[in-house]
Amino acid sequence: MHFRFKLFNSVSLIVTALVAFNAQAGQTILVFGDSLSASYGVAQNLSWVQLMQQRLAQQEYDAHIVNTSISGETTSGGLARFKQTLLRHKPNIVLIELGANDGFRGLTVKSMRQNLNTMIEQAKAANAKVVLLGMRIPPNYGLPYSREFSNLYSELAKKHQSSLVPFLLTNVAGKAELNQDDGIHPTASAQPILLENVWPVLAPLLKK
Repeated sequence: MHFRFKLFNSVSLIVTALVAFNAQAGQTILVFGDSLSASYGVAQNLSWVQLMQQRLAQQEYDAHIVNTSISGETTSGGLARFKQTLLRHKPNIVLIELGANDGFRGLTVKSMRQNLNTMIEQAKAANAKVVLLGMRIPPNYGLPYSREFSNLYSELAKKHQSSLVPFLLTNVAGKAELNQDDGIHPTASAQPILLENVWPVLAPLLKK
């Protein structure tokens, strides 16, 4: 009986160790964005986020993606749920893709800057590396606003020494054949292009 008890304890310890090891193994990549990352109007398996997960597997990176993007999300809405999301998923890398909806609503760049700045600080405090996915908006609200909006991302990346994708929609924005009928959201055909815009910035942060 004593032998069985010791054997049971030994097995339990091994199982516990394996579970702990598996929980720590690999990198967790958190994608935290709006409809551009939430597969709006596109089958989920064709989205750039899912294509990125496929590439990670193909290139044998020990990493998995958690996508918590929500269509219509603003930086203020993102900030409200960001800290809890970090605590829940404990990511090693965070891709922050927010701001487009702030711009379309004409919200102040000042508040957007504060929100993104706080999220970056919270991610760094949680020992996560940050990749900021930059956005641009058309000059509907005037050139000064659109210029300040676009420059915000590079300013924050420089301040925090974070990685930056200058413009997520490079080679997609403004091309009718690559956008849905609303002229805003990329089609399935555009998703591989979005992946190629992100990958060169993300890849150096990955571990095999």
